[in-house]
Amino acid sequence: MRSNNRPGLQHGANLPYGSRWSLGKKKRDKTMNGTAEKAIKNKGGRPELKIKRDTSINVRLTSLERILIEGKAKQAQLSPTDWFRKAAKRAKVHPRITPEDMKVLHILAGMANNLNQLTKLSHTYGLARFRNDCQELIAKINTVFNQFKGE
Repeated sequence: MRSNNRPGLQHGANLPYGSRWSLGKKKRDKTMNGTAEKAIKNKGGRPELKIKRDTSINVRLTSLERILIEGKAKQAQLSPTDWFRKAAKRAKVHPRITPEDMKVLHILAGMANNLNQLTKLSHTYGLARFRNDCQELIAKINTVFNQFKGE
C-alpha cells in the first residue's frame, strides 16, 4: 500500500482533511469542532418551477374552431396552449340574464306595449289629448332602463 506523508495513515483512510479528489463532494456541518462532514446529493436535472401546472381541461372543438384558434395563435407567435391561457386571462365573460333582470325586462316590455297603445290612440283621437300620459310613461321607461343599465 502506498503511504501518505504522515506516518501511520493509509491511502483512502477516512480523514478530516485530504485532497480534493479523495474527499469527493462533501459539505462541512456546523458543529462544535467543525470536523464533521456530510455528503451533498446533487439530483441534477432541471430545477423545479415556481408555478407548476398539474391540471388540465379537455375541450372539444369543431375543425373550423381548431383552425381559427391555431391561426390566431400563429399570428400571435404563440402555441395554441399559451394562446388559450392568455385568452382565458383577458376574456370578459358576460353572465346570463338573472331572474331579477328578467323581471325588469318584462316590466319594460309591458311599458313599451302601453306606449304603443297610447301612440295608436293619439293618432286616432289627436296627440294633445294623450300627450301627458305619453310623457309620464316615457319618463318611467327611462327610469327603469337607467336602473337596469346601471346595475
